[in-house]
Amino acid sequence: MSELSLEHRFHDGDRDAPVLLLLHGTGGGPDDLLGLGKELSPASPMLAPAGPVSEGGAARWFRRLAEGVFDVEDVVYRAGQLAEFLVEARERYDLAGRRTVAVGFSNGANIAAAVLLLRPDVLTEAALFAAMLPVPDPPVHDLSGTRVFLSNGKRDPMAPLDSTERLIALLRERSAEVSTHRHDGGHQISVDGFEAARTWLAPPG
Repeated sequence: MSELSLEHRFHDGDRDAPVLLLLHGTGGGPDDLLGLGKELSPASPMLAPAGPVSEGGAARWFRRLAEGVFDVEDVVYRAGQLAEFLVEARERYDLAGRRTVAVGFSNGANIAAAVLLLRPDVLTEAALFAAMLPVPDPPVHDLSGTRVFLSNGKRDPMAPLDSTERLIALLRERSAEVSTHRHDGGHQISVDGFEAARTWLAPPG
């Protein structure tokens, strides 16, 4: 059996639980969000790939030109790469047809947002922590049925709220269902943000 296109970890779970696609931040790795995933949804299968781009030895999902300045062409390319990995992984691990939710922090949240905007055929749900707009002018896909949760710090210098608000506006303009949470901290996953995400993730009723 051939190798998948991205290095990754996979931990199986219950068939009735959502599959969590765990996307680490800059300098992280596949194991970084496993604990968070287990707290969010203990029974879920966990699919945790590694960012394929190196920035001074730190793993990332796409290149940037400076702090907060993304290489948009690379964002688009890497979003396609991650989308194709998810297609491969669904076949490899018998996940086709199952609810899949991306859970990303920082750079991982940004690549998840890019996949939501660019490849809604592959991903329609995500919980994003410390995300900002990854592409300035995404195509106008119909995102009806897409659900997104975003938690951001009011004092986050790395993911400014104005960029986050533009992301939210673009998602809503495309008919996505967007839930937002704000905390008083910076570039982090807050306790109340985590609890809000867990509530959002739980099935209705």
